[in-house]
Amino acid sequence: MDGATLPDVLRYGNAAQLGLSRHRLDALISGGEYERIAPGVFLRAGITDDTTAGWMAAAVKRPTATLCLLSALSFHDLTDEILTRSEIAIPRGEHAVDVRIAPIAWHRFDAETFEIGRTEHALPGGMSIGLYSAERTIIDLFRLRHSWGSDLAIHALKRWLRGRGHSPSALSTMAKSFPKAQLALRTALEILL
Repeated sequence: MDGATLPDVLRYGNAAQLGLSRHRLDALISGGEYERIAPGVFLRAGITDDTTAGWMAAAVKRPTATLCLLSALSFHDLTDEILTRSEIAIPRGEHAVDVRIAPIAWHRFDAETFEIGRTEHALPGGMSIGLYSAERTIIDLFRLRHSWGSDLAIHALKRWLRGRGHSPSALSTMAKSFPKAQLALRTALEILL
């Protein structure tokens, strides 16, 4: 089987369905056509950068994986911080995955509120990874301000408020599901508005 006809993402588990023996898959990997991005997951070499490859590995191994905190802030252009790793949330009770291709900080969020503000971000090969909305990300920063610092949360909120079409009332409504963030966020909004 010609490697060019294979999908961009391969797994040991689906190699046989593709008519690919384990020996042939190993030959594709050792020949540099595919690279290991997570245990049992391989990506066609050179189709994307290491960060995106890490997101793909996380999404394959943990379908609930969701870009959060500083990664989501950066995605929504709400920070000037330079990222040194991807921040990815999974529901409490799920285990992190060993992704060697790019640094990832795993966070465990409450399963009851995990889906609030969660959308999907398209990745190469028809894949996707979860992404928290700007509003959810701001709420998470206020909720976790003891770890991330109030300055980051307030700066992100200020930048978000300067954007067009953003609704402080919608942000406040979403914050009702997160009692640890609600009071601090409401106080910040009162000061800034």
